[in-house]
Amino acid sequence: MRLEIVNPESLGAPKGWNHGVLAPARGRLLFVAGMAGHTAAAPGTPPAFVAQFAHALDQVLHVVRAAGGEPANVARMTIYVTDLATYRAERQRLGEVWRERFGRHYPAMALLEVKGLVDAGAVVEIEATAVLPGESA
Repeated sequence: MRLEIVNPESLGAPKGWNHGVLAPARGRLLFVAGMAGHTAAAPGTPPAFVAQFAHALDQVLHVVRAAGGEPANVARMTIYVTDLATYRAERQRLGEVWRERFGRHYPAMALLEVKGLVDAGAVVEIEATAVLPGESA
């Protein structure tokens, strides 16, 4: 089972995401809830932006793997950040964190700057959709 990348030339070449991802007809959809880069229950000072991004990605992948998937099964991702300027300033380091976990696989993605997140101290939250092999019951 492979996801099919859809990048119409008329939209320009994306970098670090894809315009669309077509899932195979037979597969199981996994909707991963928002995974925060920091939880209010965690002890100590919240980690910096890049560390929270890494933690949120790890949490997403933990759910995907628990369902029998792998990073290449992630078809869609929405990243919520509380500070877009910090995201832009850290793009190189964020790219390194991404490639350590996903290699060169890029799902269809959206990035949103939000006023705040539920978990106090969280500056990043990520939700995702994965398409896993097999058929739903």
